Amino acid sequence: MHCDEQLASLAGADPPRRCFRRVRLASLAAVLLWGAALAAAADSRTDPSRTQQAQQPAPPAQAQQPAPPAQTEQAAPPAQTQQPAPPAQTQQPVPPAQAQQLAPAAQAQQPAQPAQTEQAAAEPAKPAETVGSQTCQMCHEDIFNAFQKNPHHEIETEKKRGWEGKACESCHGPGSKHAESMSAADIVNPAKLRPAETDRLCLKCHLNQPTQVGRISGAHAKNQVSCLACHSIHANGPNGLVARKPADINQLCAKCHTDVWASFQRTYRHRLPENAMSCVDCHNPHGSFLPRMLQTANANEPGCLKCHGDKRGPFTFEHPPLKMDGCTACHEPHGSANPRMLTRHEVRFVCLECHSNLPAPSLAVAGTLGSVPPALHDLRSPRFQNCTICHQQVHGSYVDRNFFK
Repeated sequence: MHCDEQLASLAGADPPRRCFRRVRLASLAAVLLWGAALAAAADSRTDPSRTQQAQQPAPPAQAQQPAPPAQTEQAAPPAQTQQPAPPAQTQQPVPPAQAQQLAPAAQAQQPAQPAQTEQAAAEPAKPAETVGSQTCQMCHEDIFNAFQKNPHHEIETEKKRGWEGKACESCHGPGSKHAESMSAADIVNPAKLRPAETDRLCLKCHLNQPTQVGRISGAHAKNQVSCLACHSIHANGPNGLVARKPADINQLCAKCHTDVWASFQRTYRHRLPENAMSCVDCHNPHGSFLPRMLQTANANEPGCLKCHGDKRGPFTFEHPPLKMDGCTACHEPHGSANPRMLTRHEVRFVCLECHSNLPAPSLAVAGTLGSVPPALHDLRSPRFQNCTICHQQVHGSYVDRNFFK
């Protein structure tokens, strides 16, 4: 039933009943309009051509059919104040033809980046390769020119080691990545490695050389002193890999062994401050099988005998401390305040450290070790206070067991 017909039928009704019916008809009209909008939205989803018709506003005559403003102000129906917006008017669907064209492009663009990252992660890193010393010269020209006068330049021209033309990379490793990135992280720097790794790098060539036989068991290696602490591979040029003059050697050793260098400032000493000799005359910095990294003379004898050959022997009657403890049993080779660099200021006190009233060992040597000197030795008399007046050959004798001559 149309709204005009209902209004005409209610013309003769009572005023209260007529007002109630007008409100009822207005609510019914609003429900009909909302149902028409929902139907139009459903049709637009199935047929896009009808979306424009659904979005067109309702005719003014039908929208303004309710009673005059004076009557609507008396009682506003709840359905008119809370009318939900039709979904078809707020969201315009894309036509199926355009949606089919855009969907493949969106699907092709979205998985592109994850696929590329997975491929990059799956590919293994390419190992560095050797590029030759000429490539190193392009940036490190000053080092390359100095290296031409270096003893290690032999590796550049020698074929038996397998590094011909690649001497730089024999120590620094393959340099292809470093040549491309110019980053210090892509090249091996022996100066920044741990001492054990630096020694392993040098011992690839120097392991079986006579001067390096004790390197692994030497005190320098045990105290984490690497080869580069003393050797300068690039700096010295024609002067070699290490200092050669006695003054330079002593200065190099004194940087670490400050207490030993202070001992050489005493009155009785070896002549190191005068640069008449150097530390390496007695010590092997690469290590030794003897205590204190001592040099050896005549195959396996102490290095002291290189200069003090008259004390070498072999003697018919040997002084046991010389064979058991060596020269340091009585002498301080780095310097002493006593004559002849003795450990005590008087000779008798040096001798009495062994020849005194002490328990003798199980196997007494000539009956003198750990015993009291004979009764004729009055140690209060000056004539008996210097043992070497009578026992002149304390280092060993060929003819007398008492070392008289």
